[in-house]
Amino acid sequence: MNMDETMRFDVEKEQNTKAKEILKEVYEALKEKGYNPINQIVGYILSGDPTYITSHKGARNLIRQIERDELLEKMVKEYIDE
Repeated sequence: MNMDETMRFDVEKEQNTKAKEILKEVYEALKEKGYNPINQIVGYILSGDPTYITSHKGARNLIRQIERDELLEKMVKEYIDE
């Protein structure tokens, strides 16, 4: 590969749907336990430490099913309305 070329990174549509569903479930579990879901999810994404996510309703195991870069991609797309 020529070093002047840009590599492409594509995520399949099915993975996006799964990520969104999981993120919603994790959000709700955090909310039910009285946490600020946004702060906790951001803490997890930045650090990679799953203890930012509650184990309530299996949320910690769910969030581990998605790569953090996949979560970031989904959030950026939502933010810019793509």
